[in-house]
Amino acid sequence: MAVEYLLQNEGLVKMVAVALITLVMVYILRTALQFLVKFKFFQGLPGETSYSLLLGNLHKLPKTGEGRLAYGRFNMDSRNSRFARFWLGPFRPSVVVYHPETVKLVYKSSAPKARGFGSTYEHVIPWIGEGLISSNGAIWARSRRLLTPAFHFDILKQYMDIYNKAADTLLDKLDQYAESGESFDIGPLVTLCTLEVILKCAMSYEADVQRSGQHPYAQAARDLAAAWAIRARTPWMWPSFIFKLTPLGLQFYKNCDYVHKVAEDVIDKRKQQLEKEGLPKKRRLDFLDILLTARDEDGKPMTDLEIRNEVDTFMFAGHDTTAAAIPWLLYCFAKNPEYQVKVQEEIDSVLEGRDSDNIEWSDLSKLETMGLCVKESMRLFPPVPFIQRTMNEDIVLEGHKIPAGTNVTVAIIHLHKNPQVWEEPEKFLPERFKHDNMKDKDSFSFTPFSAGSRNCIGQNFALNEEKVIMSRILRRYNVTLAPDAPKVARVPEAVLKCANGLWFRLEKR
Repeated sequence: MAVEYLLQNEGLVKMVAVALITLVMVYILRTALQFLVKFKFFQGLPGETSYSLLLGNLHKLPKTGEGRLAYGRFNMDSRNSRFARFWLGPFRPSVVVYHPETVKLVYKSSAPKARGFGSTYEHVIPWIGEGLISSNGAIWARSRRLLTPAFHFDILKQYMDIYNKAADTLLDKLDQYAESGESFDIGPLVTLCTLEVILKCAMSYEADVQRSGQHPYAQAARDLAAAWAIRARTPWMWPSFIFKLTPLGLQFYKNCDYVHKVAEDVIDKRKQQLEKEGLPKKRRLDFLDILLTARDEDGKPMTDLEIRNEVDTFMFAGHDTTAAAIPWLLYCFAKNPEYQVKVQEEIDSVLEGRDSDNIEWSDLSKLETMGLCVKESMRLFPPVPFIQRTMNEDIVLEGHKIPAGTNVTVAIIHLHKNPQVWEEPEKFLPERFKHDNMKDKDSFSFTPFSAGSRNCIGQNFALNEEKVIMSRILRRYNVTLAPDAPKVARVPEAVLKCANGLWFRLEKR
């Protein structure tokens, strides 16, 4: 019947076919014209001039981490602008900002984390889900509100003993290198130390991580971060169904399953404990206790998935960023021994007359020179080198109206070395952070923990931990660079790592 109808109404069928083809062609033409207008606008912005029909500007990115950082630095120094345009593939323009005047427009806005196809934070969802790092809108606001009590000073004070005990174990392991005089890469040792700290502080998880050798969780986190970075600059891996078929994708999802299992096991045990015994009376409340007992204004608790997302988020962010920051700070001290001596004298003065080398809560404010050095190290080697937002409203950058929906990357690592902002930006000069030297400096010149409403909720936790561990190391050892060390090569991934490790030699004081 249908065939007979079509044969009898051949003219009508042709008209419908022509109409459909015309609509498709109009849609394609309109889309093409819209893109051409968009392309002309973004190509008119300061940025890379070489455009690939397949890769946009991605073909200009060097393969090495140092090469990519040098390329970004070149764009900053040569464009005579406070931002640069970069095409992430043929159809996705991105804007990179690296000056306080342009950076603050992003930080002060309500722009969400970049999500959606090809966006940086979309690729990390299988790992940390809708945790604080990646979530947006009401989900983020609710989580931030519920988690803020976990980082109150009264809670942070209780962690000092854990920092010191973890440092004790680290020093026991470092003693063997001081005695033998051999060169060593401190990164793996510090990673296990900070992993032990976050497990004990966040979940009262009593595991002898440092003495057990290479921990599979630390390795999984490193592999996940590396895969995240590779996928971000490889457009053909952006579709999840393709990424899952690649060796990198298969390993990524295998690691996701492992870290989720670790988190779920810890959460399940704690839930059972709370159901039987209630809140602990002998030990302090930890991050996991607060997650499990948190209630919003409607009295609703966090779901099991929400709790796991936050545990995965803080397990990663709570150990990997500090594990990256401490070796870089030690590198700065080894490269600038005069500051190492100043800080050692300060630590000796604070601890004078004590039987123990433990750093106490009241000591943190007395370690003023150490604090300056920590800031200067984070200026030179920010633990998180880049963050990304998707603008939810138009912004004007140097007279150019950047439309809503544009991905904007805050290049923290370039902001911190911008010669328009910092004198002698490559030098380690902690004095620049003294109050008198910073009082006229734009507050958005230095943002190692981001800024605005989405700044890092755990920054005080991280800074306290870093100061304690570094003070304990410098109290016991003189630190020098290993003469046989491989070349220092930065790798900007989720955190700033060193491709060949950071190698030192120790001498007991």
